[in-house]
Amino acid sequence: MKFILAKKLEMTQVFLPDGTVVPVTLVQAGPCVVTQVKTKEKDGYDAVQLGYKPAKKLTKPEEGHLKELPKLDILREFRLAETPALERGTAVEATTFAQGDMVEVTGTSKGKGFQGVVRRHHFHGHPSTHGHKDQQRMPGSIGAGGVQHVMKGRRMAGQMGDETVTVKNLKVVEIRDGGILALKGAVPGARNSIIEIRTV
Repeated sequence: MKFILAKKLEMTQVFLPDGTVVPVTLVQAGPCVVTQVKTKEKDGYDAVQLGYKPAKKLTKPEEGHLKELPKLDILREFRLAETPALERGTAVEATTFAQGDMVEVTGTSKGKGFQGVVRRHHFHGHPSTHGHKDQQRMPGSIGAGGVQHVMKGRRMAGQMGDETVTVKNLKVVEIRDGGILALKGAVPGARNSIIEIRTV
């Protein structure tokens, strides 16, 4: 399995040799450093922890954890199905991926604040006719007549966005100089947000 941390840059489009236009998202992938390797014998599971982005200041525990390694701001762990072949201090760069690789991208979606049921859950609202004053975008009855409380999971108004989202089956269209990957389609998160990329 290939994996890396990246920074989302922008959306654009590229032209394939046959003239097809492909919408892509450009991401700055790496360079990352392996900061910890976990094994089943020692930690109970196999995983690799990557560090990304230079940090200005570290806490004392972070300094101890990153001893003899560069100061890194973001640490993320990737679970693996088998014992990793990587060692602590190894660099991971965009060139680990190949053109045509299918990847999945995990990021934090844009926060949209407190939203009503029409925007959050696509309710169609009430008819705008007589007897429906101020009710057009209301949720209506929420049931729960027999149990006397709101059932868990009921679709209601509330905080929307700012969630961990994974988009699967994105294709690596191009690998550009400077560690920039062009991924087909859209990836979650705002511009300059940190995302995780792993092969499917």
